[in-house]
Amino acid sequence: MESNRIRETFLDFFRSKQHTIVPSAPMVVKNDPTLMFTNAGMNQFKDIFLGNSPAKYPRVADAQKCLRVSGKHNDLDEVGHDTYHHTMFEMLGNWSFGDYFKKEAIEWAWELLTKVYGLPEDRFYATVFEGSEEDGVAFDSEAYAYWKRFFPEERILRGNKKDNFWEMGDTGPCGPCSEIHFDLRSDEERAAKPGRELVNRDHPQVIEIWNLVFMQYNRKANGTLEELPHRHVDTGMGFERLCMIMQGKQSNYDTDVFQPLIRKIAGMAGKRYGDDPRSDVAMRVVADHLRAIAFSIADGQLPSNVKAGYVIRRILRRAVRYGYTYLGFNEPFICRLVDTLAEQMGGQYPELVAQKGLIVSVIQEEESAFLRTLSTGINLLDGVIRRAQADGVKEISGKDAFLLYDTYGFPIDLTELISREHDMGVDLAGFERELAAQKERSRNAAAVDTDDWVQVHPVEQSEFVGYDTLRAEVRIARYRRVTTKGKTFYQLVFDRTPFYGNSGGQVGDSGYIGSANERITIVDTQKDNNLTVHIAETLPENPAADFIAVVDEGRRIASANNHSATHLLHRALRTLLGTHVEQKGSLVSPDYLRFDFSHFQKVTPEQIREVERMVNAMIRANYPLEENRNSTIDEARKQGAMMLFGEKYGEVVRTVRFGDSIELCGGTHASATGNIGYFRILSESAISAGVRRIEAVTGAKAEEFVYVMQDTLQGIQQLVNTPSVMQAVRKMFEDNAELHQKLEALIKEKIASFVETMGSELAVSSDEVTVRVAEVPFAGEHLRDVAFMLRPRLRNVAMVLGTKADGKVNLAVVLGDDVVARGLNASEIVREAAREIQGGGGGQPFFAMAGGKRPEGLDRAMEAAERLINTKLGR
Repeated sequence: MESNRIRETFLDFFRSKQHTIVPSAPMVVKNDPTLMFTNAGMNQFKDIFLGNSPAKYPRVADAQKCLRVSGKHNDLDEVGHDTYHHTMFEMLGNWSFGDYFKKEAIEWAWELLTKVYGLPEDRFYATVFEGSEEDGVAFDSEAYAYWKRFFPEERILRGNKKDNFWEMGDTGPCGPCSEIHFDLRSDEERAAKPGRELVNRDHPQVIEIWNLVFMQYNRKANGTLEELPHRHVDTGMGFERLCMIMQGKQSNYDTDVFQPLIRKIAGMAGKRYGDDPRSDVAMRVVADHLRAIAFSIADGQLPSNVKAGYVIRRILRRAVRYGYTYLGFNEPFICRLVDTLAEQMGGQYPELVAQKGLIVSVIQEEESAFLRTLSTGINLLDGVIRRAQADGVKEISGKDAFLLYDTYGFPIDLTELISREHDMGVDLAGFERELAAQKERSRNAAAVDTDDWVQVHPVEQSEFVGYDTLRAEVRIARYRRVTTKGKTFYQLVFDRTPFYGNSGGQVGDSGYIGSANERITIVDTQKDNNLTVHIAETLPENPAADFIAVVDEGRRIASANNHSATHLLHRALRTLLGTHVEQKGSLVSPDYLRFDFSHFQKVTPEQIREVERMVNAMIRANYPLEENRNSTIDEARKQGAMMLFGEKYGEVVRTVRFGDSIELCGGTHASATGNIGYFRILSESAISAGVRRIEAVTGAKAEEFVYVMQDTLQGIQQLVNTPSVMQAVRKMFEDNAELHQKLEALIKEKIASFVETMGSELAVSSDEVTVRVAEVPFAGEHLRDVAFMLRPRLRNVAMVLGTKADGKVNLAVVLGDDVVARGLNASEIVREAAREIQGGGGGQPFFAMAGGKRPEGLDRAMEAAERLINTKLGR
């Protein structure tokens, strides 16, 4: 059965069991401080399990795209080396929210696998929770009894807490689970050794394919368990593993999920999959990682150096490294695979097709940048190896290996590979110690100590009233204490709130809550999943009291105006530049706004000016805010509302319209565009391939910007002492250019005189190589001119030149033809000597140059270069 049909059969089956089929949530998580990526099918239902939101449907099913590369679910190192680990994968799941429980979950799983998919019953094993005395949880006899209806007892196995008790995290909903395993081995292998002895033993052909989780407990901060008010079912089946079984393969990578990509990679590399284990691993790595990278970019997460962006960059660089090392790719190649992926999966996930141009552009730029990094790292590693060999050491230190890894992004396994080629090892134990120390520092910096929630007033779901008012009577529904970085604060949840929680790019509100006896400052408001959490530095004396919640009006109005301005900016950009422009991120604060958008070239100054004109025209038109808080998603589409890729929209959405601008948005806005006042763009720049960033101000901040510009202009006017500022500045530039020309001519004369004087000293008749060292009295940019004017006179002379000026230092090595013929290489010499000036550089065998940060080291650098030349000459 073809993979797309396998997925559809799963959804059809649970549709027949009265489940509502919901779309996959984005793989990139927003508004959840505990997660960067969707790493399990249940993530989009987390609010329901936590009791923060009521369930819309009692039963749902879906195919969810997931990513596991961090935290306890870090499979990255295994990916490509075995048959079943992946970074990005699909999870097929069905859920019950307080509806059915163990009986139906087990019966339907068995029916689908054996009756609908037609898989052989005798190859299945089930596990059930053996119980835990520590937690006071008994053996799961209920699940065991249901499985006995389908299995002989010898194929129902008891599992420990690690394998058969599922937990969301250190705290929260949890419960026993029942795993379904399948034995792929041949009949002969099965006869020789029962599959029950290989379940949960990491055997590549006896694998878990489906986990049925029965959530019935809540784990408290002190480690104890309490019964949940409602019992839920949460199941997840690995789509790629199911395809492997259904298609009779021994590896996920042999299925039609991966083979189109692997065939494309093999063709590009001029290799055949299956011929060489090392290149096979590389092809699997690239095929897997491409999926993770492409889906992340489509969902709005670009590679970067922070948080989720850094994870995506790491995955991409791992793929580039395997292609570079084992497949011979020295130019960007992963970007050329996106078309194949879009053809293969675009039907189920249309965002791949819609965002294909952006995905290709971003990947290509990232590949190019990392290939340059690899080249730099190899040069640095060459230096480390030469120094070690010179010292008689046969091993790269763990500290040096970690420096290459941590500072320059150079992979440890590539360090090992290159070191082996030079008959050297790497102190991996030392590297691991350095890595562990860094991780410990990171953990300590991010450590958070969180208490359990304390319920004050029972509330099913907090109501946001901040669209209509900035003041409201509220009661504290629950609170908890949180300590991080040695500082304690309190998270408060109200029954209703006028405070907007940080989401959709808009920063959270601040303000206060007050009672008859006290006033508590709210320093920030955050969204934690679907929960609006108010951050206070102190806890009210009586949390059960009634309070008045008051939002800081000035900050809210400024944020709302800036948010409305981003909508107008979005509209203007699409009108002026084209409908390919789509929002890729934003920040809306009281002080300024930042708007990231897809566009493949710099926005010209003329276009910037036109965008400002268009936005200000919409502001002057004073379009009123037209919002619909209960529009269906289909109604919003028909109205032409902008919908952003990477966002998860429900069936009921809020639309915000100003004139021709209409978007889906949950943020706060100006009541009319005229309230924005004035709009001014501060800057336009690139943040990655195909993505530009505009920063702008509105209202009072825009007014301040104009005043600063006006003051600057007046200051220049006073300096030039003429009303015609442009004419005066142009005259200054012309005069400066003329003076610069005269100065350059004078310097050239001095260089020619210096070279003539020094050249006359280089008349050497002996066949012996002469080494000369000189400090040049010119700035670094002229050192090359000196070297090239001298070189024709250097037949058997090696010259070391240095210069320092204005805090900069440069070193050059120039070798005559006869010296190069003796095997000396100026590039190698200058790289080694430049360590004394904390610099680096290179060049050609006859000439090389380096710059550095340490002028006081120039004398030592020139001495080192002279010493190296003499050593290589056998002196």
